[in-house]
Amino acid sequence: MAQLYSRGHELRFRLNLLPFCSISTPPNCPTNPRVCGGGFAQAQESIEPDILPSLAEPPPSSVEPPPSTSAEPLPASTQSLPSNTAEPLPSSEPPLPSSEEAFPSSREPLSSSMNYTGGYTTVVPAPVPAGPNGVVDTRVFPGGETIYSSEPRRVYYKLGMTVRGVWDDNIFISNTNRVSDYYFAIEPYITVGVGDVEGRNKSYLRLDYMPSVILFADHSDEDAFNQLIHVEGGYDFGRLRLSLSEDIALLESANLNSFVDTTGLWANLDASAPTRVNIFSTRLRADYQLTGKVFLQGELDSLIYFYPDNISSYMISGGLYVYYHWLPKVTVGIGGTVGYDWVDDPTTNQTFEQVNVRLNYEVTNKFFLYASAGVEFRQFDGNRGTYTSPVFEVGSIYNPFNGTTLTLAAGRRIYNSGYLANQDFGTTYIVGRFQQRLFRRVYLGLAGGYENSDYIATDRDVSAPRNDNYWFIEPSVDVLITRWLSAGVYYLYREDSSNIDFFSFYDNQVGVRATVRF
Repeated sequence: MAQLYSRGHELRFRLNLLPFCSISTPPNCPTNPRVCGGGFAQAQESIEPDILPSLAEPPPSSVEPPPSTSAEPLPASTQSLPSNTAEPLPSSEPPLPSSEEAFPSSREPLSSSMNYTGGYTTVVPAPVPAGPNGVVDTRVFPGGETIYSSEPRRVYYKLGMTVRGVWDDNIFISNTNRVSDYYFAIEPYITVGVGDVEGRNKSYLRLDYMPSVILFADHSDEDAFNQLIHVEGGYDFGRLRLSLSEDIALLESANLNSFVDTTGLWANLDASAPTRVNIFSTRLRADYQLTGKVFLQGELDSLIYFYPDNISSYMISGGLYVYYHWLPKVTVGIGGTVGYDWVDDPTTNQTFEQVNVRLNYEVTNKFFLYASAGVEFRQFDGNRGTYTSPVFEVGSIYNPFNGTTLTLAAGRRIYNSGYLANQDFGTTYIVGRFQQRLFRRVYLGLAGGYENSDYIATDRDVSAPRNDNYWFIEPSVDVLITRWLSAGVYYLYREDSSNIDFFSFYDNQVGVRATVRF
């Protein structure tokens, strides 16, 4: 019978949700501006520099990375992922968690694709040499955190809760109606798994659930209750491996980006206001090993953005890719994806095709690079011609020293607008994060990102002049008080400059937080 395993007291919850979007699956997911005003987008994504400490043993020096779903990474290579070795502490008392355990650096960069705030359900894929599926596309629900264990077959569980107190000077992210208020966020979480949860190379099943309660001091009518649910599983038949994941985000008008980042880095630019949205992302992957160096991957994705009071969309796509282990640390792939996009009236329905080239490169045991690039051809049921656009995703993670982590992600995708009839928008973004540990207990973090949203008409008789430029910066300091408790403070500044003044805004937030892990 599977032995029960607990990561112990962990400070901040860090789930790995499934990415809704991928370069091969367009309007898939949580990367950007469609969800809650500064909220859901990708509930992405997977990247908060200050995650809570974990009581688990330090990760082994060589671990097989779990597949990443955010940008359809290439099939897993045989090389091990870089890992941080915990620095030995005085033996007079139990050693403190390592940097990765205390404030794990998410393997999913801060890409907007994973954020629910944007209407995308995919965050830039975690830059790890993992199979194309991997940890449910963490772009949408950056849930499943990597679990390291010497025993692959165990029951795993984790409980935790983060409480935040935040002052926000523009709770409606509005250009003309700037209103400030204090709000409190209560964010418990639970993770339960069985099987090869840590490697995701054999059979396993995992569930992540995080409700989020937002309570405003002076505007109780803006109180919100959000839920993030991530389920994923895989089965290995030998040459054939199947994996399935489902991400569900039930979002009201709150600042919620992802399981690992709930501070609201990516605002909902499309709505430019607090918005209700429900996101459902399903991802099925089938990997078949043809030879020692060649394998096939079949993909099936479904993405639903349901806006109760606006324009909903329903997308389904399928793809086939061929991967080749070119060098010991390099895997390349090529293939295509086709899909159909149903959009509520008055926006027209759409079909699309993509051709993509993918690369996974473990430069050193401390530096990994992932890239996917191609072109998309989109047709509309209306009376306009085909729209051709580049699509790409790039992610890297670098650990130059023990306690230091640098992540970078960039990408471009096409999404349906949930608020402007007969319009889509292409989003191009770049985001990075730096984290440094000091004095064993202090963690400094700095996150920043930029995103351009360029709107396009889906009908010849429609004008789509809107163009938005959004950026944010978030410095933070967190202190590991005990093995199971951490506390910190952060400052978030975000601004959108639109050629249509109504959609422009700027916002300042100052927050304090405490996280407990069990």
